[in-house]
Amino acid sequence: MDTAERRVAPVGGDAAREAARRGPGAPDRDIPTHEERTEETVAAQEAPGYRPLWIEEPTPRRRLPDPVRTAAVRAVLIVSVTLIQAMVAFLCTMAESWLAFPMVISSIVSTVVATWAALDVWVTRQVWNQRNGVVSAPSSTARSLRRERRRIRRQARAAERTQERIRRRGGAGQLSHS
Repeated sequence: MDTAERRVAPVGGDAAREAARRGPGAPDRDIPTHEERTEETVAAQEAPGYRPLWIEEPTPRRRLPDPVRTAAVRAVLIVSVTLIQAMVAFLCTMAESWLAFPMVISSIVSTVVATWAALDVWVTRQVWNQRNGVVSAPSSTARSLRRERRRIRRQARAAERTQERIRRRGGAGQLSHS
């Protein structure tokens, strides 16, 4: 814990020296961390009318589904190779090298492939969302499909229970015997 004397801001030109001494990554001493909440900060927060400027709510980002991540990695690699090819084509053109023409042609082909790869990421993501459902979309196709499958399973279980009940009774109550 720091003492109150250390928390007092340096006066005048001492502020720049203090900041330089602490370094760019050092935390500010006048802002308490979670572990360092003093009685005065707790009392200030519990006072009526206290409203913090922001509330930190850590929201973990969900991972991309495996097929989408695979397509994204593939697209990034293809785009980076395309950019390198375009740069080499430009430099060969500036140097008036014989390699300029083949590099320009390969850059054009790579641009088409890179566009396809970027579209592949988008299509793969859309397909995955449609097959596996989207949590936030109330009219998700996958949700209605799951609901339909559950209804069919429930009906099948009910029919099976009915058949089991009929078998246990020895067929009593049936109108005809097959």
